[in-house]
Amino acid sequence: MPRSGAEARRRLQQAALELYQERGFDQTTTAEIAARAGVNERTFFRHFPDKREVLFDGEADLRAALMEAVADAPDGLKPLETLLSAFRKAGRILEENRPFSEPRLAIIAVTPALRERDLAKAASLTEAVAQALRQRGVADRLAGLAAQTGWAAFHHAAQAWIDDPSQSLDAHLLRAFDDLRTLSATASHDRPDRS
Repeated sequence: MPRSGAEARRRLQQAALELYQERGFDQTTTAEIAARAGVNERTFFRHFPDKREVLFDGEADLRAALMEAVADAPDGLKPLETLLSAFRKAGRILEENRPFSEPRLAIIAVTPALRERDLAKAASLTEAVAQALRQRGVADRLAGLAAQTGWAAFHHAAQAWIDDPSQSLDAHLLRAFDDLRTLSATASHDRPDRS
């Protein structure tokens, strides 16, 4: 039986991951998660409002880490470089939590309701990142575009890290942002004359 709130929470998350992998998200109940974790269902609801939130529990930590990292980025960086710096710092949360991150992404990928929730959470995080850029003086239009582009690169790097764990998330992030620079350079050379 878990002795502390943190231990109960961790066991509930582990039990949920196991059951979602074994039976599927839709076929798993909160009562089954609680039973697997060795607690009652009421304890489940003290920690999580519903069974989806077990998979999205770290969002507040990631948001806080990103906001702080954007604010603390060195002065003079362009918006995408600021985001790369921030995502590299925040990515450590995922790397430290790989045993949870990897199956979490796999479960979300095969569950339409969770993909929808993931998109909503990503939109919220993207807006928070855009706001952090605005607070650094980045123009509104550019802050929104940079946040969306940077988040897409971060998501791409995270998936690449899950698919290829032989390299760190940081290495995948660096590659994704290098690819963004390549795409940007190619686009500016190929742009038709607007005169």
